[in-house]
Amino acid sequence: MATIHVDVVSAEESIFSGEAKFVALPGEAGELGILPGHTPLITRIKPGSVRIETADGGEEFVFVAGGILEVQPNCVTVLSDTAIRGKDLDEEKANQARAAAEEAIKNAKSDIDLARAQSELAVMAAQIAALRKFRQKR
Repeated sequence: MATIHVDVVSAEESIFSGEAKFVALPGEAGELGILPGHTPLITRIKPGSVRIETADGGEEFVFVAGGILEVQPNCVTVLSDTAIRGKDLDEEKANQARAAAEEAIKNAKSDIDLARAQSELAVMAAQIAALRKFRQKR
């Protein structure tokens, strides 16, 4: 079966680099599925999980806090400020961050503070959903 090279990169490190049969991730307008030979595109992605079906039949999960997706016929690149391997997600830490974001929403003194807190809450909710999805697959 044909494969496509996939790179998932955060601001700090390369999270995944390898061959895959299929990649699914959260696009701005909905879930995107990428197969080898896909039409080239560049788009923003929302916070959520990137699911990679590897060439050897395995599966990798990576949480991304939004970012940019570039697709070429033989290469997929996911660029995100924050990307965390599924196995490294910490539910307790994510729940604490979600609670802090909810508290920040209640105490927001300006529209900018409110927008920041709402954005953080959305990212934490997506991270918790990605963690639960990852655990269901295991």
